[in-house]
Amino acid sequence: MHNLEVLQLLSSGYEHMMPLLGDLPAGTRMANGRGVHRESTAELAVTLLLALSRGLDQFAANQAQGKWRPEFRPSLVGKRVLVVGYGAVGASVAARLGVFRCEPVIVARTARTTRAGRVHGAAELPTLLPTVDAVVLCAPLTDQTRGYFGADALALLKNGALLVNVARGELVDTQALFREVQSGRLRVGLDVTDPEPLPSGHPLWNLPGAVITPHVAAFTDTFPSLTADFVRRQLHRYHRGEELHNVVLTTAPAEGGGQAA
Repeated sequence: MHNLEVLQLLSSGYEHMMPLLGDLPAGTRMANGRGVHRESTAELAVTLLLALSRGLDQFAANQAQGKWRPEFRPSLVGKRVLVVGYGAVGASVAARLGVFRCEPVIVARTARTTRAGRVHGAAELPTLLPTVDAVVLCAPLTDQTRGYFGADALALLKNGALLVNVARGELVDTQALFREVQSGRLRVGLDVTDPEPLPSGHPLWNLPGAVITPHVAAFTDTFPSLTADFVRRQLHRYHRGEELHNVVLTTAPAEGGGQAA
């Protein structure tokens, strides 16, 4: 497609396109779907957090066996929840947590102050992890965030902490996470995994303390209309010669092909 000017993705993540940049014509703008699916993704993130906190996975297992076993479970009220990544999804998750009277603690690449309050920088993560009751991962996958939550970071979380990942599976070291959950120290809700799709024989499937959904955060009845509305707005902006939303890079000429400018 030698005359390609714009490549519009419907996903927020675009790491899967990076190896293909050299095949794009120079000057091609690539835009992602940031913000289109934030409400649905935030909704599932909080759903997984609630399910883990109230033990719905265990109650579902008891139901399958016809066992009536009441038990006390933790509430989200008063809990400190670390939201890693403060883009469209992270901001929406943080807003929802307030409804449950949680204390959102927000971390992004750089520290700053917003209308919602203080945003901590990524360098503060080791200090913050021991102080929170739950973590929700909403950060994009980059060279800096890949493997962000490895054995060392997971070990800093307090016993009984919850971890929810609605970002990318590669943010977490799967083997280290498996060990922590298997020991009973952590509980996890995963909409994304590494590897993905998760193979049928993978030990995560039958791991007590793990709730897994198959990367369906954005798959709701609002998906078609929200996506169509976004693409329609982009087409109108393109037609009028206006700046497009969510342009994440533009390819530029270089020896051997294009590169991100």
